[in-house]
Amino acid sequence: MVKAIMVDQFGGPDVMQWRDIELPELKSGMARVRHTAIGLNFIDTYHRSGLYPLELPAGLGTEAAGVVEAVGDGVTSVTVGDRVAYVGVPPGTYCEQRVYAAERLVKLPDGVSNETAAAAMLKGLTAWYLVRRSYLVQPGDTVLLYAAAGGVGLIASQWAAGLGARVIGVVSTEQKAELARANGCAEIVRSDDPAFIETVRSLTDGLGVAAVYDSIGKDTFFPSLDCLRVHGTMVTYGNASGAVEPFAPLELARRGSLFVTRPVLFDFLRERADLMAAADELFSVIENGTVTIQVNQTYPLQDAAQAHRDLEARKTTGSTVLIP
Repeated sequence: MVKAIMVDQFGGPDVMQWRDIELPELKSGMARVRHTAIGLNFIDTYHRSGLYPLELPAGLGTEAAGVVEAVGDGVTSVTVGDRVAYVGVPPGTYCEQRVYAAERLVKLPDGVSNETAAAAMLKGLTAWYLVRRSYLVQPGDTVLLYAAAGGVGLIASQWAAGLGARVIGVVSTEQKAELARANGCAEIVRSDDPAFIETVRSLTDGLGVAAVYDSIGKDTFFPSLDCLRVHGTMVTYGNASGAVEPFAPLELARRGSLFVTRPVLFDFLRERADLMAAADELFSVIENGTVTIQVNQTYPLQDAAQAHRDLEARKTTGSTVLIP
């Protein structure tokens, strides 16, 4: 038996329970990992609330790092004692130990700590697919990045700046503005700016930005479109304000033949080779200093409900890690 956070019903943070669970049998192709650090992400709140429904009872969490304690038959990709990290579904990383598919585990290089990896797998690979796949950032581009002081935002802004882009970050407070500026944002726009669109366009000489990376969703979708240049790309990848409502494709035509994409990380990581290539690229920018993972909060795993409250209240910055 090991301890885990489980939910039996959808709802607020209070539905999360800290209790004993039985680990499944270690079958062929599987590995048992003892978690040392677990990443907290906004998608965890979607799973908990039922916005992204799970089969109940369910665990939460999609990224973690730890040490391999045992492997099943046929496993050659990892061995006992390896430091590893992973990101994946079904959710269930909020636990002391887990049995998981060995082919989805990534060995950690010496220059990447367990806490860094736990904070970087989902958020870092999300930043990777934003700036390297959804819209390929080019030197000289200007891009608009929402939640620039959040976990994904701090990584994406550093990465995009490292690629030669000028990043305009969207934040809600001056404290977050300072953090965003220190992590790659050349310009800042406040999310409550009553002239938001005009402010963004004034920073681009009226042309608009090459791409918008929007994790907010419903409330910002159309303002984001209005910030784009001709043939610009709208990357909508989150629902902090709710899901984007259906819209007419003609809205894209009237704003300059825009592109819109709604990417999902796991569509970019379907094969192990894809996962390894993406992880190698992520670990490379961490090790060479292009990207610094900001673990600004840690909580004991059993206090995950409080971590959710703080995350949803926007009291956190950077990345948050739960410690078993």
